[in-house]
Amino acid sequence: MNSKEDQIALGELGAILKAAREKLGLSQVQVAAKAKVNANYYAIVERGESNLTYLKLHRIMKVLNIKSLNIS
Repeated sequence: MNSKEDQIALGELGAILKAAREKLGLSQVQVAAKAKVNANYYAIVERGESNLTYLKLHRIMKVLNIKSLNIS
């Protein structure tokens, strides 16, 4: 189980991904297909309910044209 701090971080990441996706006018299904991840899994990531691997995050960021994340 993730700590409260981990849950907050995953929620923040999900919000960043969702905002980028909406800015591009893409659906969750479209992002998932382009990033080669399951659409249900991508929805869970956007909700901050899953700690994804670096490689999956990298593929999603490429689809969403995110060059880097400002995390603290």
